[in-house]
Amino acid sequence: MELGSTVSAVRSSRVLFGNEVRPAVVLIKSGKIHQILSDRDFSGDVVSEVLDVGDRVVMPGIVDCHVHVNEPGRTSWEGFWTATRAAAAGGVTTIVDMPLNSIPPTTTLSNFHEKLREAMGKCFVDTAFWGGVIPGNQLELQPMIQAGVAGFKCFLIHSGVEEFPHVTDQDLHTAMKQLQGTGSVLLFHAEREVQQPTDADRDPCQYSTFLQSRPDVMEMEAIRSITELCMQYQVRCHIVHLSSARPLTLIQEARQAGAPLTVETTHHYLSLCAENIPAGATQFKCCPPIRGAANQEQLWCALKAGHIDMVVSDHSPCTPDLKKLDCGDFTQAWGGISSLQFGLPLFWSSARKRGFQLPDVVRLLCRRTAQLCSLDNQKGSLAPGYDADLVIWDPEEEFEIKEANIHHKNKLTPYLGVTLRGVVCATIVRGRLVYRDGSLHPEPLGKHLLIPQKKSQAHL
Repeated sequence: MELGSTVSAVRSSRVLFGNEVRPAVVLIKSGKIHQILSDRDFSGDVVSEVLDVGDRVVMPGIVDCHVHVNEPGRTSWEGFWTATRAAAAGGVTTIVDMPLNSIPPTTTLSNFHEKLREAMGKCFVDTAFWGGVIPGNQLELQPMIQAGVAGFKCFLIHSGVEEFPHVTDQDLHTAMKQLQGTGSVLLFHAEREVQQPTDADRDPCQYSTFLQSRPDVMEMEAIRSITELCMQYQVRCHIVHLSSARPLTLIQEARQAGAPLTVETTHHYLSLCAENIPAGATQFKCCPPIRGAANQEQLWCALKAGHIDMVVSDHSPCTPDLKKLDCGDFTQAWGGISSLQFGLPLFWSSARKRGFQLPDVVRLLCRRTAQLCSLDNQKGSLAPGYDADLVIWDPEEEFEIKEANIHHKNKLTPYLGVTLRGVVCATIVRGRLVYRDGSLHPEPLGKHLLIPQKKSQAHL
């Protein structure tokens, strides 16, 4: 079957349907899942051609709701063309683009329209968009909701770029009043500046120097404020890239008290730990920072218990010079890790050792992420009526990450040379075969996903 073909049926002995893995045939009609039949109920004469993938796993395509594409304005860092090709190669069928680090950021209706124009004809997978909350843009929020943003992101600390300033408590109260009753969601970069001693004598090339500059208490204090706001306004709130396990008790208490609050962590916090980061290896820098191994195991326990809702890439690339590898100075290097293409094998390689099963992968990487951005009526599940977005992959096969097989614009990543388990064999977006065995369809077949406004306060 050629790349770009319309797929009408996929057969496998391992189809992830609900919470079961079983032999089945997925029938596709007009880009939607039409039926899921057992082998004995399938009559081959209803379709012209069946894509038989043997015992490879067939499951919903990954929905990665935390991706920095950086277009327009910083296309030397990434862009829709390269980001969505990498996504397709990784079995990611939907991405949600962050409002920064593009120039301009997605903080006004006009800027949102500019982003949509820039992304036109460049997306190999389906793409939705977050807006941003910054000081003074409160009157832009409802127009952006009506135009189809999935929700909004804000920072409680310097964002790293001047055009996306962080918000004050007053800004947050103003934004929350605008969001009440809209059904939208506010995402928080949950770190707050705290008074701490500075030690000018510490070596900036040692990872421990950077780690000590962003202690757990910064996440604790931010999340304490977020839980109070969430309870007060009953607006859906979401904590992005939780790195510290310490605030989990605060989050659980708020949820039990009725706060519509969700939380994600990322592949790097689950796969990498501070003890293994060499001096000068600034490709490991991100904010909040990668913490220690004991903290990492607490994150895994929270995932298993359902206290963390989802896992995302937080793909945040830059040009190699900004990583300051020549001097290895963690304090000066850009903070961000590229992993969009490798989220599925990164997660599976570690999760399988901790007793996670294939249905957990769908829950944490597909269904919950789709729910966050109000796409759960069309994405993230293998069920009749849903978009026929499928990833076909081999959870037993291993591969090594090499520059030659990375589709991100900039190849620098802390995962170079790492061997992972879980090879993506094919990716189908709304019934079209966009990726297979290392090759991508040359034309972008993705579309923009504009989220219709909903008035409910339903949450995960």
